[in-house]
Amino acid sequence: MNTDTPRPGDPDVTRPGDFPAGRPILFRGATVLSMDPAIGLLDRGDVLVRGERIESVGRDLPAPEDAVVVDATGGILMPGMVDTHRHMWQTALRGFGADWTLSQYFVFYYLNWGGIFRPEDIHAGNLLSAVEALDTGVTTTVDWSHGLRTPEHGDAAVEALRAVPGRFVLAYGNLLGAPWEWANAPEFRAFVDRHFSARDDLLGLQLAFDVTGDQAFPEKAAFQAARELGLPVTTHAGVWGATNDDGIRLMWEHGFMTPDVTYVHSATLAEDSYQRIAASGGTVSVSAESEQNAGQGYPPTWRLRRHGIPVSLSMDTSVWFSADLFSAMRATLSADRAREHLEAHTAGETVAHHRLRARDVVEWATIGGARVLGLDDRIGSLTPGKQADLVLLRNDRNPAMFPLLNPYGHVVYQAGRADVDTVLVNGRVVKHRHRLVGVDLGRARDAVAATVEHTRRTLGEEAWREAMAPEIPETEPIANPYTYSDYRGEGVAVQRTEDV
Repeated sequence: MNTDTPRPGDPDVTRPGDFPAGRPILFRGATVLSMDPAIGLLDRGDVLVRGERIESVGRDLPAPEDAVVVDATGGILMPGMVDTHRHMWQTALRGFGADWTLSQYFVFYYLNWGGIFRPEDIHAGNLLSAVEALDTGVTTTVDWSHGLRTPEHGDAAVEALRAVPGRFVLAYGNLLGAPWEWANAPEFRAFVDRHFSARDDLLGLQLAFDVTGDQAFPEKAAFQAARELGLPVTTHAGVWGATNDDGIRLMWEHGFMTPDVTYVHSATLAEDSYQRIAASGGTVSVSAESEQNAGQGYPPTWRLRRHGIPVSLSMDTSVWFSADLFSAMRATLSADRAREHLEAHTAGETVAHHRLRARDVVEWATIGGARVLGLDDRIGSLTPGKQADLVLLRNDRNPAMFPLLNPYGHVVYQAGRADVDTVLVNGRVVKHRHRLVGVDLGRARDAVAATVEHTRRTLGEEAWREAMAPEIPETEPIANPYTYSDYRGEGVAVQRTEDV
């Protein structure tokens, strides 16, 4: 059982969930993955949080008299993780499209049913997704919110994000509208003024739209709107059958490839496009679990790192995939290494040393994500002076949590969402001893139940079942020369040497 046990000379430890405002918090005795090169990895390390910020990181730190001391012995203390691309509104239909291809996703949302989601449905999905992010140790999430058909949908998205004590970036999009129109509409400008006229450290804004490759480049007006408003742009690039090198070329020729652009997936681009992203200071958000399953293309980290393009990680959408960055780290590292092996084997060679290491993907999930969002001066590492977004992984009931020998490898290949013990966002405790603090999960559950009922009723039972269980294409078996009867039937006889 986890216990907050003080060391000799430490003040009394506050009971679980009791973190009075204004009292510093001292994490004692953890394996600290600071993700700060100047600090590195600390065995039996301490981190002191005062107010919204990290005050000090080291060993055997003196405990302030009024500190709450958290015994982190046997645990891993790391920065809060950053997800740079999550369609949060789709969480309301979690797992619905587990067997979809990307084409089936497009048919469902873009062609048939994307228009049935009401503002309250956007709110429900965002609320549940935001709560889940905190529960899994993701302290900063980009809400790639392309279900915002009206400003009222946008209002609902913002309301949900502000109802949960996490750090979020609303990437405003509209999958059923032309970005060059809605980004310049008075209603959208009023939305921006209404919600983002003052700086908010816990909620930022981007524009989210894709570039189709139309030679007329109608997206130019959307980029101009982003530039006028001083907003970054996030765009799905290099998605097989949807966005391609023409989109990258048009952005380059019109001067809209800048460090403020994040290219999501970027899995099927030509070398010239990667060169342009690298030369312009652009960044890429990789969703390996999605790319491996849906068909955007092979997860591109094996190419991105050759070009020196900054990488961040994301989980894409819960309508398909798992919503935690442990899965994202694992899928990314596995995909990268698999590609290295396959390329080597094709050339008749053997990989003797892995280029991509576990530490690298932990970096992409933390400080890498912060860099992509331009927040690395505030979050992403356990550095004194930065805002206190941090996660304690500890679970004495999980046999996979010990022994703790290779901390980075442990985070990637051994730990999971159930091992998230404590989470702080901006110095506020939002989870402790595996329980959310000050978060109303019941409200999110009830809201999502209403959305599921509305969606199912609107689709009708036949469409609901067909969408969730798409047709399985017929597979032609390969003829087997080592059988002399129908090997698909019963009583298969296998030809043996002595029968010949």
